[in-house]
Amino acid sequence: MEFAIKHSTMDIDDSYNKLHFALVVGVFYFLDLNIFIERIILKNYLFVFLGGGLGAALRYWLSGIIPRFAGTNFPFGIFTINIIGCFLIGFLMTAFEDRFLISPALRIFLTIGILGGFTTFSSFSYETISLLRDAEIFKASLYVIGSVSLCLFGTYVGSTIGKLI
Repeated sequence: MEFAIKHSTMDIDDSYNKLHFALVVGVFYFLDLNIFIERIILKNYLFVFLGGGLGAALRYWLSGIIPRFAGTNFPFGIFTINIIGCFLIGFLMTAFEDRFLISPALRIFLTIGILGGFTTFSSFSYETISLLRDAEIFKASLYVIGSVSLCLFGTYVGSTIGKLI
């Protein structure tokens, strides 16, 4: 009888030790997982930052070059940049979704980073096309009309206040 009780106690102690070990390992694994996730998030911010800088520099360069060839009586530089950016985001996002598997970090670098710095109009147009693809005609229309009219209004108000100061 004594052996059975002693053996039973050892099982309980052994089970307790295994559970304790599993909890400790689990906590460290969870902390390491959180650090891993934080590193991924920070890495993505770095990709957006670097890509945005490249896109903005490219926009600045092209907005100076294009008017030399197209003239200055119409804002051809930004107009052309917006069209190029819209084409590229449509092409890249479709290619990445339908044909080519790339890492999420590279997609973030190219689309949010470079194209986001190159032109924010590309994101606006892609979101509109996504709404239309999802048959959200009313939302897409509201998004386009609201974005264009409110952004123009915001620019006008900002410009007006800027003149008063």
